[in-house]
Amino acid sequence: MVDASRIFLFTTAAMLLLVTLSVAGDPPESPADVPPAASADEPIKVGWHLLASLNYRTGELSEELAALEGKLVKVPGYTVTLEDWASSAKEFLLVPYVGACIHTPPPPPNQLVYIKMEKGKWAFLNGWNPTWVEGVLKIEMTKSAYGYVGFTITGKRVYPYEH
Repeated sequence: MVDASRIFLFTTAAMLLLVTLSVAGDPPESPADVPPAASADEPIKVGWHLLASLNYRTGELSEELAALEGKLVKVPGYTVTLEDWASSAKEFLLVPYVGACIHTPPPPPNQLVYIKMEKGKWAFLNGWNPTWVEGVLKIEMTKSAYGYVGFTITGKRVYPYEH
């Protein structure tokens, strides 16, 4: 019972952190307000509220989200390995809260991001700590071990979350 209580408390704390991360990354109010990257090297911050604007049933997406197709973005979240017990990987999922894919059912496709690192790059995976993932965003449905995923990012950089 102690383990169940710890898991509950940890999950609750993680969800509070996610809310904090989401508020910090709220989407702009209109397409004109989508902040352009200052340069090709600086990614655009993208929050989970904006990703959730993808209607994964119809494929419709908000103008703000459509404007990010093919752009360099930076998304906060938690890593989920596609291989049991992997501590580093070339491919993995990014989710909005700790343990998202461990539970049944998994989050909807608009709350899952498939990350495929650039050729020759690996990412350290620590699913218990928040992470930033930087890379080029594609809005496409991909099938994973956990179901369908609404986004793909070609990963350039993965590093610990800092507010």
